[in-house]
Amino acid sequence: MKPKFPVRTGRTATALRSLVLALGLAGLGATGAAAQGYGVKPGDTLRIEVLEDPSLNRTVLVAPDGRISMPQAGSMRASGRTVEAIQSDLTGRLAGAFAAMPNVYVSLEQLAAREPRVQRAPSAPAAKPVIGVYVMGEASRPGRIEVAPGTTVLQMFAMMGGFTKFAATKRIQLRRTDPASQAETVYKLNYPAIEAGEASGGQATLMDGDVIVVPQRRLFE
Repeated sequence: MKPKFPVRTGRTATALRSLVLALGLAGLGATGAAAQGYGVKPGDTLRIEVLEDPSLNRTVLVAPDGRISMPQAGSMRASGRTVEAIQSDLTGRLAGAFAAMPNVYVSLEQLAAREPRVQRAPSAPAAKPVIGVYVMGEASRPGRIEVAPGTTVLQMFAMMGGFTKFAATKRIQLRRTDPASQAETVYKLNYPAIEAGEASGGQATLMDGDVIVVPQRRLFE
């Protein structure tokens, strides 16, 4: 008797995987053209899972400079590359930490936010002003977070849910770019000292476009 269901060939399985990827991107708001070989952009959010070590599983934001960071893999370029290329690169970078080649899976969790064009009636009340702050690295909730003007660094630490176990909390950076000159200023923040009341950096007021970077803890740090 013939089998009830046709056996999938290698080409059929590959085609099905491509269709699932295309449908997933379409559900995230990507166009049909972007679904085929979509190039990751700054502001996109990626989901990374390592089958052999679930503690490495995380959601990462593609920073404005187009890079992502991962424990044991370091910082790497993601912007302009496909999800498959990023997955292959991460697998190679993590290989040295495992006895056998690890199974690494990367997926596009969320596209970068696009500013919608909204036409309001003349009598409609104006929306409350907000600023966008980017949080990246070893934060519990990385990504672009909208907050009210006047929000402090310490308040932002609470909004992003604190830090992961890999965080180097004594070497947090606040990066601010001057709109006129495009010059970047980096402010160093020591969270344990702020928490103990020994440093005042926690009361610094955030500005639109600020980037908070929580680096990965070194081996004996």
